[in-house]
Amino acid sequence: MPRIIGVDIPKEKRIEIALTYLFGVGRKLSNKILKEAGINPDKRAKDLNEDEISYITNAIQKGGYKVEGDLRREISQNIKRLMEIGSWRGMRHKKGLPVRGQRTRTNARTRKGPRKRGMAVAKKPVEEKRAAPPAKLKGV
Repeated sequence: MPRIIGVDIPKEKRIEIALTYLFGVGRKLSNKILKEAGINPDKRAKDLNEDEISYITNAIQKGGYKVEGDLRREISQNIKRLMEIGSWRGMRHKKGLPVRGQRTRTNARTRKGPRKRGMAVAKKPVEEKRAAPPAKLKGV
């Protein structure tokens, strides 16, 4: 498996698609990187030699694209900043609720987690039935 910026990319796929396995790289950026590196996008990842892999790596680094660790770090810092300043979005992140205005009355299970069940009412043990007092007879 070819390794680019610390990520193993699948060897059987076309390099155009295989580059999208990097966090922050989509099809458009993948094609742009390959164009800068001068590599045919139809080539399979397993057919790349060491020079071509280094061309791709250099194109990503010199292009100033934020991918993988740098991008993840920036995203988490942005979320922390929102939480620290106490913005609406920050509060939603803290509470683990949807941030972008989605409804929460139904749905939103991905953010809210599994449904919380109410406390189960334990059945009390059945007491032995007492004999009812004898009924009063009228006129006796």
